[in-house]
Amino acid sequence: MARLLEKFKNEALPALQAELGISNPLAVPKLEKIVVSMGVGRATENKAMMDQALQELAAIAGQRPVICKARKSVSNFKLREGVPIGLKVTLRRRRMYEFLDRLVSVVIPRVRDFRGLDPRGFDGRGNYNLGLGEQTVFPEISVDKVQFQQGMNIALVTTAKNDEQALKLLQKLGVPFRTGK
Repeated sequence: MARLLEKFKNEALPALQAELGISNPLAVPKLEKIVVSMGVGRATENKAMMDQALQELAAIAGQRPVICKARKSVSNFKLREGVPIGLKVTLRRRRMYEFLDRLVSVVIPRVRDFRGLDPRGFDGRGNYNLGLGEQTVFPEISVDKVQFQQGMNIALVTTAKNDEQALKLLQKLGVPFRTGK
């Protein structure tokens, strides 16, 4: 069993149940899925960029990403409908908890000038989004082999009904949020 999943079941679940005043343990907010996505718009000129980004995201997430294609043609961006421009991976269950554990304990502390995640990253429905400027903060990526810097978005989707419940859930799971100003 993943270390963070064990922590959730043994520590966070009872604490959240008492803190939120929920009698049924199945009604306590849980982490539903994590979606990791990369926009590789520069890959329209260079197809090798998409292949490298695909390999790196697969190494980071532990499963093969899905290629996202452009829905519309936009002449200003030299983009045609159906051209591959992004990648995404949806993690659930064990892989999701393992990824979050690595993100919290290894990756986030490696970010330069890190002072905590912004608590304003919630969407109003209990989901949290954070962006990373480069993929080299992940230990799975060899800095020597990286040909271009690529940012990514990480969406933590919860079953919480509001942002306050989701914030408490993620804090119990060890996600380091910024306090104060």
